[in-house]
Amino acid sequence: MSVRLSARSWISPAVARLRAANPYVVDAALAALVLFAASLQWMFPDDGDDRLTWQGLLLGAGTAVPLVWRRRAPFPAACGVSVFTPVMAVYHAPPPDVMYGGLVVLYTMAAIAPPWQRRFMLVGWLAGVSLTMMHKEGAQPFEYAFQLLSCVSAYGFGMLARLQRAYTAALEDRARRLERERAADTARAVARERARIARDMHDILAHAVSLMVVQAEAGPVVVRSDPERAETAFDAIAAAGRDAMNQLRRILGVLKDEPVNGTSARLPQPGVAALTDLVRQVAESAGLRVELHATGAPRPLHPDTEVAAYRVVQEALTNTVKHAYASLARVELDWTEDELTLTVTDDGRGPADRGGSGSAREGGSGHGLIGIRERAAACGGTARTGPGPDGGFRVAVRLPVAADRQAALG
Repeated sequence: MSVRLSARSWISPAVARLRAANPYVVDAALAALVLFAASLQWMFPDDGDDRLTWQGLLLGAGTAVPLVWRRRAPFPAACGVSVFTPVMAVYHAPPPDVMYGGLVVLYTMAAIAPPWQRRFMLVGWLAGVSLTMMHKEGAQPFEYAFQLLSCVSAYGFGMLARLQRAYTAALEDRARRLERERAADTARAVARERARIARDMHDILAHAVSLMVVQAEAGPVVVRSDPERAETAFDAIAAAGRDAMNQLRRILGVLKDEPVNGTSARLPQPGVAALTDLVRQVAESAGLRVELHATGAPRPLHPDTEVAAYRVVQEALTNTVKHAYASLARVELDWTEDELTLTVTDDGRGPADRGGSGSAREGGSGHGLIGIRERAAACGGTARTGPGPDGGFRVAVRLPVAADRQAALG
């Protein structure tokens, strides 16, 4: 095995260098080798009358020199060799034992020529060999078989080379296609990641800015009559801004993952467990009473579903603060065997009474509700928005749970 591997490791670089060499240099060397081989039987004849002559040398050159152009002009080169080989065989008896130039021509035509040319050349050589052997006195049947089998074998090796080259080209084309598909998949993944980051940043900024606007509007009203409430409002504005900055740093850490003191700068995204802090923040900052209720046994969620659940509730509460003028918002988590149902309702304005860009209307096209629907769909869930059963507005999202805890860990 080691001998076979070492031989293969030696042959492969040699073949690669040969293919990379100048074709004229390689083919000229091949033509010289064919001429030398064709002249051997006259250089060392069995009979003194069969010594090499100038005529024989010129005819032998005619069977070898055209091979210099066998790859640049295969058919003319093959025709030249095909003319000189039978002439040399007929006028310089005995015929050559092996028609070296013809074998190279048949191999070349089978490997690179169009179908009609290679078939024409194969039939012509088989017929020419048969006729040439008839001029040889005392030719034995095995000599016919040897010459014909040599032609067919050379042609067969050429066809194998053609098939191997086509197979290699197909593999290279497939590799290029896979590379393009991989690049396209990477581009799509980057686009999806950018869209996710854009949605997260929209949710974070909309939520924080809404809370700050509510507190800023209330601040001037109570700054003289109730300074302590005004101070609380300004503290809430600062807290909302700091929280937004922290979350933005966490989101942008996906784009820039630099080590900080030997640890990764990227922090985990908020999930269902963070909803308690979110509800408390909204209640404290916006002066809105928010209730959080959960039923059923919590089950593991995929990481992207965890983030989607948090962002859905965050966006729904943001819409309540911005548009509803509500006094109460209710967040409900209903855990079942197969899914988590998130419901956010408020007692504020209904869909027909809310203004704005339509982000709160039934099936509205505002960025907030579009983001909720996209997040739910991306996780394999559904989202419904519209008027609540007792007035106000209602957002209901169904998200699938993970099949098992290992799947939830990704």
